Formats: sequence, structure tokens, C-alpha cells
Amino acid sequence: MRKTVSTPNAPAAIGPYSQAILCGNMLYTSGQIPLDPVTGTVVGEDIRTQAEQVMKNLEAVLAAAGTSFDNAVKTTCFLADMADFATFNEVYAAHITSAPARSCVAVKTLPKGVLVEVEVIALAE
Repeated sequence: MRKTVSTPNAPAAIGPYSQAILCGNMLYTSGQIPLDPVTGTVVGEDIRTQAEQVMKNLEAVLAAAGTSFDNAVKTTCFLADMADFATFNEVYAAHITSAPARSCVAVKTLPKGVLVEVEVIALAE
């Protein structure tokens, strides 16, 4: 079973992809960046503010699929600057306490020039 997950409480896709796909009991989110779901504009200019918005967006997508960060099994985190790692980690740890497997890498650029993008794989029961 494959189902597209979509919610107006997270930013609409800015390309040819879905917010998330539910396949069986596994949810695969697309990467979320710090966009305001209503205006579509980038929220904040610093890593803390942007990371908080990313987590809010991911929470909304997970909720639309009937799950939460508690059921996360893997996250992939992309930072524009690894110097932001410690601050990003503080925000991440405040939202994702279940200690899923994780990768965190620095990338050359992210969409819309943002500082952070995060994707999640979670169980959806």
C-alpha cells in the first residue's frame, strides 16, 4: 500500500514531490526547510529559528500520517554550515527525544538559501 500524505499545516511542495509517502507502516518524509506553511516564505535568518520551523513543519507532516517524532527510526539532516551543528543539535534534541539513527552532513547550498533541511523516516501505526 502506497499513500501520499499531505497537510496544509506544512509548506506545500516546491517541486514535483510529495510532503511524505506512507508505504505500509513506514512513513518517508521529504526534506523540510524553514518555510512558513501559510506564506511560503523563509522563516528566520539564524540556525535556531530556522531549525525550530523545520521541526514544526515535520511535526505537522508526521501528525497528518498519524505518527510523531516518537516513532522516528532515521533522520537525515543537512546543514549549510557545520559551524551551526551545536545549535542545530540543541533544537533537534528538544524535539526528537527518541534517539533515532541519524546522519548530519554539510552541503554546499540548500533550496531558497536556507541553513537547514531535515527528512524523517518513521513508523506509522
